[in-house]
Amino acid sequence: MTQYTTVFGSLDDYAKGGVEVIDDDPKYYAFSNMFEVAGRAAPYEKVAVAKNLEYVLEVIRAEGTDEWRAAPHDEFALVMDGTLQVELIDPDDGLVDSEAQGSVALASEPAGSRMGRVTAGPGHMALLPAGKAYRLHSDGVAVVLLQTIEGPDTVHRWAEICQTV
Repeated sequence: MTQYTTVFGSLDDYAKGGVEVIDDDPKYYAFSNMFEVAGRAAPYEKVAVAKNLEYVLEVIRAEGTDEWRAAPHDEFALVMDGTLQVELIDPDDGLVDSEAQGSVALASEPAGSRMGRVTAGPGHMALLPAGKAYRLHSDGVAVVLLQTIEGPDTVHRWAEICQTV
């Protein structure tokens, strides 16, 4: 019986894969490496690495403390490397338009009830609930894959991050 070993990558140690196109045009395929994207990103920049209609997967390099954010829909943060803390507040007032898409930065910490803090490591997923305020923090550097809806802060770098040949 053949044995396989699963190797979990990190920002400091990953193997970049690729797409082998047999009888097609590589422009029909998107392939990038989240650790490579995070290694080139500014802290808390939301770089899209996958897209399906309005939904995106964004890679975030979590380093230090981000600003407070809120979204009118649930978001899911999957920690791929490092340790991430998520602070959550249930705001006294609505923070974002219910028709908005993606998360938006808040001017300051909103008034409201503290909901708690999530500490997540590699492989852990945290729910960022609709309408609640959240702030991400990492004492070191963490890599986060965020499932969300494309918004005003989503950064597109397809030409830089995707394999084309």
